[in-house]
Amino acid sequence: MKTKQKNSILFLAFLLFFNSFYTHANDAIKNSDPEKDKILIYVLKNILTRGHFVVKDMNDDFSEQVFKSFIDGLDPSKRYFTQEDIKEFSKYKYEIDNQLLTDDVSFYNLVYGSFTEKIKNARSYYGELLAQPFNFKKQETIDLDFEKVPFAKNENELINYWRKQLKLNTLSRVQDKLDKQEDKAKKDKNYQKKSFKVLEKEARAEVLKNMDELYLRIEELEHEDWFSTFLNSVVGAFDPHTTYMAPRIKERFDQDMSGKLEGIGARLLKKGIYTEIFELVSGGPAWKQGELEAGDIILEVAQGELEPLDIVGMRLDDAIKFIKGKKGTEVRLTVKKKLDGSTKIISIIRDVVELEETFVKSTIVEKEGKKYGLIDLPRFYIDFADSNSRDSAKDMEKEIARLKEENVSGLLIDLRNNGGGSLKTAIEIAGLFIKTGPIVQVKYRGQDPVVKNDVDPKIQWDGSIVVLVNELSASASEIFAAAMQDYGRAVVIGGNQTYGKGTVQSVIPINNFYPNYEKDLGAIKMTIQKFYRVNGGSTQIEGVYSDIAMPDRYSYMKFGERDVAGALIWDKVPQANYTKTNSYKNFSDVVNNSKERIASDKKFKLINNYAKWLKKNQEDTSYSLNFRKFSEESKLLEKDSKKYTNAFKYQSNLTFKSPQYELPLMKKDSVLADKRNAWHKNLSKDIYVAEALNVLKELKLKDNVEIVKN
Repeated sequence: MKTKQKNSILFLAFLLFFNSFYTHANDAIKNSDPEKDKILIYVLKNILTRGHFVVKDMNDDFSEQVFKSFIDGLDPSKRYFTQEDIKEFSKYKYEIDNQLLTDDVSFYNLVYGSFTEKIKNARSYYGELLAQPFNFKKQETIDLDFEKVPFAKNENELINYWRKQLKLNTLSRVQDKLDKQEDKAKKDKNYQKKSFKVLEKEARAEVLKNMDELYLRIEELEHEDWFSTFLNSVVGAFDPHTTYMAPRIKERFDQDMSGKLEGIGARLLKKGIYTEIFELVSGGPAWKQGELEAGDIILEVAQGELEPLDIVGMRLDDAIKFIKGKKGTEVRLTVKKKLDGSTKIISIIRDVVELEETFVKSTIVEKEGKKYGLIDLPRFYIDFADSNSRDSAKDMEKEIARLKEENVSGLLIDLRNNGGGSLKTAIEIAGLFIKTGPIVQVKYRGQDPVVKNDVDPKIQWDGSIVVLVNELSASASEIFAAAMQDYGRAVVIGGNQTYGKGTVQSVIPINNFYPNYEKDLGAIKMTIQKFYRVNGGSTQIEGVYSDIAMPDRYSYMKFGERDVAGALIWDKVPQANYTKTNSYKNFSDVVNNSKERIASDKKFKLINNYAKWLKKNQEDTSYSLNFRKFSEESKLLEKDSKKYTNAFKYQSNLTFKSPQYELPLMKKDSVLADKRNAWHKNLSKDIYVAEALNVLKELKLKDNVEIVKN
């Protein structure tokens, strides 16, 4: 891991984020539809004021919040607007609420109009600045904490902002090239080094290429995308999880929730003007057909025997629309093959494609003569449109049944990085481990909390359970973990606390409120409820505190709901009427033993020190633009970083194996086999899994489980 120059590549990462932001905002500076804009404003303000969990006045404070959010959304790195622009916009700073009440978009039109002009100017700024070498002898710095940096006073200062950002980008690349040269020279005495001048020129050319590609994407953006940014500033003023979803964003959301789509089963990416195959989905139509390969470029798309459509130069989202389609339909792709450059027409019959990595999977590990099951649950998925489709609760029940056939002695449920999903499936999965009883309480605004119960007396697993979480375990993950903790049914181990998203969102198609409008208006994902544990405490802000906390890279970072501006507060409601299982003879002893192991473990101590070091570097947002000083700081930080090179290098003596039912599937599907082998290899190197299994091994169930009334 390089150091300050690697940290300064945060700026490169920021550019990539900027690119991603605009790509996901999706498409151009055209096709304005004033009627549609006004309808969206009218419907959204009525939905929010009547249905959002928080009663919020659309007043001057609200107006100021939207004002700041929209400008920050368009210009997060302060590369476009000046203080003169902000002064002009400020005439509407306390008027946006009044405009919204009358479906007026004057503020948006003013800022958007100015922004489109700024975008046109940007190419000349960076093109001219990158045409000449930078002066790396000059003593100057740049601060990348854009919250603290003021807007440029005028056009000249704005150009200077651009100069510094591009200079840092170039400087970090030069430093990286020099480091690589040194490494090559050490290995090869005959290696001919390039001069600083040559490397600097190469670096500027690379930055220019990246900037050109970025602005090619920006030029593809449409009015709808920029207006979506404005709408999200409006709805986000209610809370950070309330968002407006344009039609294509809603479509992606549905796919993510269901874990499936209809199409050919290929992941695509944009490379210049071309649409390229990035990866084939294992088991999908393209994978089964066998002719399409990663790296192939799609030139034309035909629907069955119809005339082909040229998609070269088309934005990715539009190309995907033509390639995707209903199950059973034919698509003919004219493809330039990666291997030999030949052109070929490939016919594929579309089908339902299941995104395998979305779904529950399990593995078995033997430890001191006993077998344990590890279940990975990446999200709480469900297809709301098809009740017969697979969902996380059905799959979890099935996976546990398979593991029981293998005679496992305990279950480790891995919820790390699980951002949530369906509350319904979270309740049903929790119900697999208790007889009956409350799982969660949910509360609408102005109403008493409603207790959501598991009503199925069947217990799918009555053995020992450990739940592994981290700071990215959120929402439905926290409901499940909290229920297991409150019942005393499982040990929760992982980061100090989970993410802390204790709010419930409902996705509402906007056309439901304007049914006679023929165009798709998208949807609003709106916060309508808050979660509360059965013990009465909210998971909002606090999340779930682990019974056993293990240090990780996030331990000291600003991370989670508590650090999100505008997040709803923590509160509590009366406790639900539930009965603890108190399943274990030695719960406290096991927890204490684990804490002692973690506290004395050299690897965990190193990880903890690494987390502190990361926090320190996160707070240092200032970078020297003098080459000598930049290089010195880079080398100093690189020296410090070497202390933590081995922080996450770990190898257990554990061997993970797929359950019996999966073995014939892996024989037929080499891609699945490769994915499982890679997963098992990573698990054997996972110190958190190793400690969680230590805990699972030590847990002892009571002979007669004592029920303690709460």
